[in-house]
Amino acid sequence: MRPNGLISIQVSIGVTAPFRNAEEARDTRHRLQASGHCQTSCGGSQMSRVTQTEVVDLRETVQQQPIREDHPFSDQGDTEKQEVKRNKPRKKLSRWILLFISGLAVIGVTSWWLVSRNYESTDDAQIEGHLDLVSARISGTVNYINPQVENNQFVEAGTLLLDLDPRDYQAELDHAQADLDIRNAEARSALLNVPIVNASSFGGLHSAEAAKAQALASVDAEQANLDAARHKLQQDEALYARAERDRVRYQALVIKEEISRSYYDARETEAAAAAQTVEADRAAIVSREQELAQARDRVVQRAAQLDAARSAPQQVTDARAGADSAAGHLEQARADLLTAQLNLSYTKIYAPVSGVIGRKTVELGQRVQPGQSFLVIVPLDDIWITANFKETQLRRMRTGQPVTVRVDTFGRDYKGVVENLPGAAGPLFSLFPPENATGNYVKVVQRFAVRIRLNKDQDPQHLLRPGMSVEPTVCVR
Repeated sequence: MRPNGLISIQVSIGVTAPFRNAEEARDTRHRLQASGHCQTSCGGSQMSRVTQTEVVDLRETVQQQPIREDHPFSDQGDTEKQEVKRNKPRKKLSRWILLFISGLAVIGVTSWWLVSRNYESTDDAQIEGHLDLVSARISGTVNYINPQVENNQFVEAGTLLLDLDPRDYQAELDHAQADLDIRNAEARSALLNVPIVNASSFGGLHSAEAAKAQALASVDAEQANLDAARHKLQQDEALYARAERDRVRYQALVIKEEISRSYYDARETEAAAAAQTVEADRAAIVSREQELAQARDRVVQRAAQLDAARSAPQQVTDARAGADSAAGHLEQARADLLTAQLNLSYTKIYAPVSGVIGRKTVELGQRVQPGQSFLVIVPLDDIWITANFKETQLRRMRTGQPVTVRVDTFGRDYKGVVENLPGAAGPLFSLFPPENATGNYVKVVQRFAVRIRLNKDQDPQHLLRPGMSVEPTVCVR
């Protein structure tokens, strides 16, 4: 029990004894520390901790208690002792709070480092989607608008939005139908004319060939007749010459009265008949020559007819070309009919997709032109997020990485993935891209538009709208 008595004495000294100066306090503290170390070496670990605590309290008492040279014991010392005892638990609590705050700071710094290392986020992002523009394909007058067609109203795909006056286009359709009937008849006629032209042209060719051959034969026949007439002329001239000689000889004998006058008359008659035969032969030769010339003319004529008839293949080709042309006109008429039918169908304008109507500008009775816009339909089932990340944030970003999207409108998170990365920085797609080679160059961190696609089960009620601001966070681990 001796060690406990010593500790009690030390406690009494450490708490109540005032010191005359700082040196006396330091000596007392050193003695107490020595005593604590001695007790620790003797085997009292618990006593050592108590002694060290008392040393600390003694040091605090020395710092707080003023140095007094007289009155070593007084009531003021007792009051200060009580204040020190009351402040002791508060100081311990302050130490624990400080340690707790330090631990939270360390945890926060560590968490921030992990997040900044494995996640990339930006507030330069928004939801985007398709803006389907509904416009006119023909000119006309609006004579009907669906009452449901108003701004911020939802319409289903295929809903009739408005109707244009169809009467002009109905007349064009009737005209195109009549023209088609005419072209169809012309095409059939041209098609039937091809075999007729084929038969007639090739028949004429064969006839011309036969006529030419006949003409050539007649030329030969007339040439033979001419030759025969010339031979007969030669014979008759010979007979005439002999009859003329006999007549002259008998004429001399008649003068001498050596023969009878009747015998001479017979010879004279024979000579006159031979002369007439010669004249007839000569006329026949002239006639034969004329017939020969006519036969040759017929040959030339038949040759010309044959040449004309030899164009029979060309005539057939021309007939077939006419048939093809008629068929082409028929197809053109069918195309015109189809165009008229399409124009008539364009008078009824339907919703191309399901979505919400916006920017409606059409009114009843308005005259519209081709390409004039009526309204915009925003589909809600095909949206994505365009996040403009800095180029320094794309080092480990890849397609398919998970994304957490914070939507400012609803204050909740949506899940998605990185769909694709851009091909170039955003400024390069602007109307006036930067020219770094001219002027003063200032380095600016570029931003790249990354497309993020939400998972299919994230927006079943289609609450998200294009244009909403979001804050995506990409896990780039």
